[in-house]
Amino acid sequence: MTGQQEGGLVKTHWSQAPFTASFRSLNADACILYSGTSSCSWDSPPWLSQVLDFKDQQKMKWVEDNYMIYNYCADAGRFPQGLPTECTVT
Repeated sequence: MTGQQEGGLVKTHWSQAPFTASFRSLNADACILYSGTSSCSWDSPPWLSQVLDFKDQQKMKWVEDNYMIYNYCADAGRFPQGLPTECTVT
Protein backbone atom coordinates (compact mmCIF):
# COMPACT_ATOMS: atom_id res chain seq x y z
CA MET A 1 0.00 0.00 0.00
CA THR A 2 1.35 3.42 -0.84
CA GLY A 3 0.97 6.75 0.90
CA GLN A 4 0.23 10.17 -0.51
CA GLN A 5 3.87 11.28 -0.24
CA GLU A 6 5.30 12.19 -3.64
CA GLY A 7 2.22 11.05 -5.54
CA GLY A 8 2.15 7.64 -3.89
CA LEU A 9 5.72 6.73 -4.80
CA VAL A 10 6.82 6.48 -1.16
CA LYS A 11 5.64 3.38 0.68
CA THR A 12 3.82 3.82 4.00
CA HIS A 13 5.82 2.39 6.90
CA TRP A 14 3.02 1.11 9.14
CA SER A 15 5.55 0.33 11.90
CA GLN A 16 5.97 4.10 12.34
CA ALA A 17 2.28 4.59 13.26
CA PRO A 18 0.44 6.41 14.69
CA PHE A 19 0.51 9.12 12.07
CA THR A 20 -0.32 12.79 12.46
CA ALA A 21 -2.24 14.80 9.88
CA SER A 22 -1.99 18.54 9.53
CA PHE A 23 -4.01 21.05 7.55
CA ARG A 24 -3.26 24.42 5.98
CA SER A 25 -5.91 27.13 5.62
CA LEU A 26 -8.53 25.03 7.41
CA ASN A 27 -11.61 26.99 8.41
CA ALA A 28 -13.71 24.84 10.73
CA ASP A 29 -17.27 25.95 11.44
CA ALA A 30 -18.20 24.09 14.58
CA CYS A 31 -20.43 24.22 17.64
CA ILE A 32 -18.71 24.18 21.01
CA LEU A 33 -20.48 22.37 23.83
CA TYR A 34 -19.48 23.60 27.27
CA SER A 35 -21.26 22.58 30.49
CA GLY A 36 -24.27 21.41 28.51
CA THR A 37 -24.64 24.68 26.59
CA SER A 38 -24.04 24.89 22.84
CA SER A 39 -22.40 27.86 21.13
CA CYS A 40 -24.56 27.28 18.04
CA SER A 41 -27.70 29.12 17.18
CA TRP A 42 -30.63 26.70 17.04
CA ASP A 43 -32.20 28.60 14.14
CA SER A 44 -29.29 27.77 11.82
CA PRO A 45 -29.87 24.74 9.56
CA PRO A 46 -28.02 21.61 10.74
CA TRP A 47 -25.09 20.80 8.48
CA LEU A 48 -25.80 17.07 8.67
CA SER A 49 -29.06 17.50 6.75
CA GLN A 50 -27.41 19.36 3.88
CA VAL A 51 -26.81 17.51 0.61
CA LEU A 52 -24.39 17.94 -2.28
CA ASP A 53 -25.81 18.84 -5.67
CA PHE A 54 -24.93 16.64 -8.67
CA LYS A 55 -21.93 18.76 -9.67
CA ASP A 56 -20.44 18.59 -6.16
CA GLN A 57 -21.15 14.84 -5.96
CA GLN A 58 -19.12 14.42 -9.16
CA LYS A 59 -16.26 16.44 -7.66
CA MET A 60 -16.35 14.30 -4.52
CA LYS A 61 -16.26 11.11 -6.59
CA TRP A 62 -13.24 12.47 -8.50
CA VAL A 63 -11.40 13.14 -5.22
CA GLU A 64 -12.25 9.64 -3.93
CA ASP A 65 -11.11 8.01 -7.19
CA ASN A 66 -7.85 9.98 -7.34
CA TYR A 67 -6.81 10.32 -3.70
CA MET A 68 -8.56 7.79 -1.45
CA ILE A 69 -6.35 4.83 -0.64
CA TYR A 70 -8.60 2.95 1.77
CA ASN A 71 -12.23 3.29 2.84
CA TYR A 72 -12.93 1.32 5.99
CA CYS A 73 -16.68 1.82 5.41
CA ALA A 74 -16.33 -0.41 2.34
CA ASP A 75 -14.42 -3.11 4.27
CA ALA A 76 -17.23 -5.28 5.67
CA GLY A 77 -14.74 -8.11 6.29
CA ARG A 78 -12.98 -5.97 8.89
CA PHE A 79 -16.20 -5.46 10.85
CA PRO A 80 -18.07 -8.79 11.08
CA GLN A 81 -20.25 -7.30 13.83
CA GLY A 82 -21.35 -4.51 11.47
CA LEU A 83 -19.87 -1.31 10.08
CA PRO A 84 -19.21 1.61 12.44
CA THR A 85 -22.08 4.07 12.92
CA GLU A 86 -20.46 6.81 10.85
CA CYS A 87 -20.53 4.51 7.83
CA THR A 88 -24.34 4.46 7.76
CA VAL A 89 -24.88 8.24 7.83
CA THR A 90 -26.24 9.36 4.46
